[in-house]
Amino acid sequence: MALTMLIFATQDALSRHLAAQANAISINWIRFAFFAVAVIAVSSVRDGGIRKVLATKALGLQIMRGLALITQLSIFVYAFTVLGLAEAHAVFSVYPLIVVLMSALILHERVPLVWMLAVGAGFCGVLILLRPGLGVIRVEALLVLFGATIFAIYSVLTRLVAKHDRPETSLAYVALIGFVALSLVVPFFWKPLPPQDWGWMALLCVFGSMAHALLIKVYQLAEANVVQPLAYLQLAFATGYGVVLFGETPDLWTWIGMTILVLSGAWAARTGQ
Repeated sequence: MALTMLIFATQDALSRHLAAQANAISINWIRFAFFAVAVIAVSSVRDGGIRKVLATKALGLQIMRGLALITQLSIFVYAFTVLGLAEAHAVFSVYPLIVVLMSALILHERVPLVWMLAVGAGFCGVLILLRPGLGVIRVEALLVLFGATIFAIYSVLTRLVAKHDRPETSLAYVALIGFVALSLVVPFFWKPLPPQDWGWMALLCVFGSMAHALLIKVYQLAEANVVQPLAYLQLAFATGYGVVLFGETPDLWTWIGMTILVLSGAWAARTGQ
């Protein structure tokens, strides 16, 4: 799980650099083109082929999942270029706590009091990051908060489709729907990458596939609640990349808000075992 989070953070650092050379839509379209080709290639050689992989009992949910993920990714990659890795990841770290709320409101799951306390503490961390009323709140930070909410919706939809479809089916629909959706809008936003950055782009595509494959393996080997606290290592690694590679300097309040969010999320995850 720690290695997976390091690869995700490395992927985010590459996305930050590449999006500054082109834009978030162009970068994500290239990523999902590679993703879709890889899914089709792997599915074609499996027993039953691509038709079996795409057999779904929840087409509407799969479409919503794909659209939610690509919307969140486009927001997130754009945020890297205007907020930096550290601040964007800090605000985005609220999404596990939003998932807890949605589990109660949408899935009607029983949410222990200790989880609700963790959610309340986490949102205090978000308020510290945003600092409303102090004249320093940024629209971009609110956009990341919106993206975190969309990703929480994606997570809830993923749990819903898991009742109907296999993991490989859900993975295939995310890749294909993301590619199709981005293909519809990329002509209006396309900006080519400089030739010297295509090597980084290739590395980003490989890391993206590797990280998701590792994450699937992690959840095969361990319960989600056991490894979930380690997910916050992505915030630590991404902040490190931001400071070392991009010269970002989070202020004291950002560090305090990040700390509260991480402790709240880890507390909720550990008490869920």
